[in-house]
Amino acid sequence: MSGQSITLDELERDALTELVNIGVSRAAASLRKMVNRQVLLSVPAVEIVTRKSAASLIGQRERETLIAVQQLFEGPFSGRALLIFPESNGLSLVRAIVGDEMEEADVVEMEDEALAETGNVILNGCLGSMANLLQHTLKMSIPSVRRGDSNLLFESLGTANDDNFVLFLYINFSVHERNIRGYVAMIMDLPSLEKLKQYIADFINRVISDQP
Repeated sequence: MSGQSITLDELERDALTELVNIGVSRAAASLRKMVNRQVLLSVPAVEIVTRKSAASLIGQRERETLIAVQQLFEGPFSGRALLIFPESNGLSLVRAIVGDEMEEADVVEMEDEALAETGNVILNGCLGSMANLLQHTLKMSIPSVRRGDSNLLFESLGTANDDNFVLFLYINFSVHERNIRGYVAMIMDLPSLEKLKQYIADFINRVISDQP
């Protein structure tokens, strides 16, 4: 399978971007209920890249240690989802969630728990909504939190398979007047990605056939 790749045409990319944006808007609504503060999420760019390219993209943009919330997902397409922040953005997000009045030591103590819960809401909202719109369901594992550079985060997945691809989303957050940037990476092998591409094509056909 080495050397193979997968690409989306413009219509498929537009449809996928729309699916993802619906997913993150639902995740933002869930997060808003959780923190009782205004939450805005947007996805300005969606790309399919190799695992090495994804690590390189983040590595070039972020010089500090990264925090990632990761969850396995299983269903008609399977893989691992990562919600990734630069470490300072992660702490800023936790502060936005737990409140500015909390002591610094307590914030640090709660950090992993708050990040795991936030990641769970965002990844479940994003992936769950995508799957529903594609008329399928996914089963998500319990979230875990990891720290390290981009190479470590992408290579600590129990596979040395360079044929894995990454559905890579840039995400902009605004939580309680804080601007926080992050990334969602869905790591899938080629068969899973090809299934996703087929489901996107089916989704496009349904939308077109529903139009008068």
